[in-house]
Amino acid sequence: MVALSLQSVQLIRPSHQQPIQRWKPRNYISCSIAEPNGEPAPLGQKTRYNDGFFAKVFMTLFARKMEKFAGGVKDNDKKKKKGFLEYDYESFVDVSKRVTQGRNRLQQQQVVREVLLSMLPPGAPEQFRKLFPPTRWAEEFNAQLTVPFFQWLVGPSEVVEVEINGVKQRSGVHIKKCRYLENSGCVGMCVNMCKIPTQDFFTNEFGLPLTMIPNFEDMSCEMVYGQVPPPFKEDPASKQPCFAEICSMSNPNSSICPKLQA
Repeated sequence: MVALSLQSVQLIRPSHQQPIQRWKPRNYISCSIAEPNGEPAPLGQKTRYNDGFFAKVFMTLFARKMEKFAGGVKDNDKKKKKGFLEYDYESFVDVSKRVTQGRNRLQQQQVVREVLLSMLPPGAPEQFRKLFPPTRWAEEFNAQLTVPFFQWLVGPSEVVEVEINGVKQRSGVHIKKCRYLENSGCVGMCVNMCKIPTQDFFTNEFGLPLTMIPNFEDMSCEMVYGQVPPPFKEDPASKQPCFAEICSMSNPNSSICPKLQA
């Protein structure tokens, strides 16, 4: 497996004596692990979740936006459109998989960009740039917001200290086990439908640099606000092989996931 790291970024785990967060925003989007020990399931197993009302609302909004670009559904099934809260995480991931069908890597990323833009009011990127210029405060603030507002998508996470260009700051987010990666089981979907478009969206649309560093050995991930992402060909994620045992779309004979090559 490829060990993903960036030379300019050093992740620093908080000690037991340090508070994990300076402040904890109220958790508006209820989503909790349903495993008996409260921790993500071991690698190769899917973690069970209890998704609250607002978590399901977000799943529905994203799934419906992405369905406009998804294929692979029979005409009879198209007539049976799901109700507003009938979408769950599995159906959200299924829509994502259908979006990848017949599209190359760049086309998949473009779909996600269009979906993200469609979720925002007009002029939102420009307003974001004014409110959150690329300062240490903005980077740390967005890291804090990521933990409660994105757990429905990626699972439990925590703010961690990172070192960027020699400066220590709490603008990192450690995702314990990415829900999207473990449910899709697909390296290409992780990179093309999440990592790259999210990085590009924050860096280019919002003007706030963000680098995502997935660990394909344990399905954890690091989000580093304030770190400019590397070019795709220089990113270790671009050379990652398939999860041959868990991905239904994998090619065990390829040294690199085919969806990263298209």
